[in-house]
Amino acid sequence: MQVIRPVDLGPIAAPLVITGAASGIGRAVAVLAAAHGVPLALLDRDGRAVGALAQELANAHGTPAVGLGADVADEGAVDAAFAAAAERLGPPRGLVTSAGIDRGGAAHELRADDFDEVIAVNLRGTFLACRAALRHMREAGGGAVVCVSSPLGFVGVPGGAGAYSASKGGVSAFVRTLAVDYGADGIRVNALLPGATETPLMWASVAEADVPAMRAQVGREVPLGRLADPSEPARAALWLLSDQASYVTGAQIACDGGVLAKASISV
Repeated sequence: MQVIRPVDLGPIAAPLVITGAASGIGRAVAVLAAAHGVPLALLDRDGRAVGALAQELANAHGTPAVGLGADVADEGAVDAAFAAAAERLGPPRGLVTSAGIDRGGAAHELRADDFDEVIAVNLRGTFLACRAALRHMREAGGGAVVCVSSPLGFVGVPGGAGAYSASKGGVSAFVRTLAVDYGADGIRVNALLPGATETPLMWASVAEADVPAMRAQVGREVPLGRLADPSEPARAALWLLSDQASYVTGAQIACDGGVLAKASISV
């Protein structure tokens, strides 16, 4: 496991629930939060993987951690997972919604079932997790939520990312509304917009033999000249959960290597 050196962020919203915690950015947030001593409830539809991660983090850091198998698109499963987390760790005061999938394809060829599945996991799943967390946070007197969105919620790219873009645009819009609705309850809600990041999802629809060339091509398009390591957006997420970001809510925080700052036409 990668060694993480904690930095002083002050208090971090805890206990912390992370969806999509078995891999990618969700896993990176879990590893970083555990290094800071944050009690964790890790949710993922791969219950075995997330259970193993929770045990690994608990052993490495002495941090209370529980792994819970749950499909974020399943209302009953999400509510049950949050109830179990509250019973084991106390009412959640932090949430990171990182569960996500992609089903690529041009709109005229995309199956409606594939579109629905992306919306169900990425947008409905965000809603269900936020709803469950907000109920606990209101009773507990506050909290912090970080919803993982994407630059593709704001800009289009070639290649048939319509379903994913639609889901992430919805997440960003949802975050703005939650920030307004729950600020008086002491609950901050922000969106994190990771750019191209070395995660399984990044290459899920790319043939293994094509990954090196695609990685190089993407890197050339990013102003910083490379993809992100998952620990980089994870650090941004943890900052948003901390008291260092105590006056930040309703924000769309890009961690994208400069992609959203870049004009699409070069002269």
